[in-house]
Amino acid sequence: MNFLAHVYLSGNSDEISIGNFIGDYVKGSNYNNYPDLIRKGILLHRSIDDFTDHHPIVHHSKAILYKKYRRYSGVITDIFYDHFLTIEWNNFSQQPLPDFISNFYDNLFIHYDFLPDEIKDFLPTCLNENWINTYGTLKGIKKTLKKMSRRTSLPKKSCQCVRELKKNYSVFREDFVEFFPLLINFVEEEYNISIEYPQTGLLKESS
Repeated sequence: MNFLAHVYLSGNSDEISIGNFIGDYVKGSNYNNYPDLIRKGILLHRSIDDFTDHHPIVHHSKAILYKKYRRYSGVITDIFYDHFLTIEWNNFSQQPLPDFISNFYDNLFIHYDFLPDEIKDFLPTCLNENWINTYGTLKGIKKTLKKMSRRTSLPKKSCQCVRELKKNYSVFREDFVEFFPLLINFVEEEYNISIEYPQTGLLKESS
């Protein structure tokens, strides 16, 4: 999962949210250098990624992209799923998305000293351009992928995969809607984190 999903899956803890956000940038046992709840968030991030990477529904989504994008199909799928979390936000949270994102940005400043240098480097651009909120549009996804290709190993032409999203939009959306409640259940059960959302009973029952 990408940034928005990781923050959402942190429940109501600001510290767990920070740990979950920085998880990709804390390597090996370095998580032990952080306070308890941030450390829990880092480990939660790793568990979310492991659960996601090995789930057959996610494999179905990645398979659509694999022929063209190979090992990057998972990264791209994560971004697509954040798009659908944005689109389906009212089914998962009673808090308006702009308020949720704004509160998280405030949280980043409060815990700024705990952020890895890599995040501090791109944070001003992230905030100024409101990256997390751009996932809601195809134009925003393309822009995000283009930026990621400049600072990661993601191939430069990855932004063209938006065409695959357009072509298979309903399939990716169905995969996300089926998978995400299962991921919520996993987080709640394994980490004792309460994630309350409007359709909890309905979604869990259907899963």
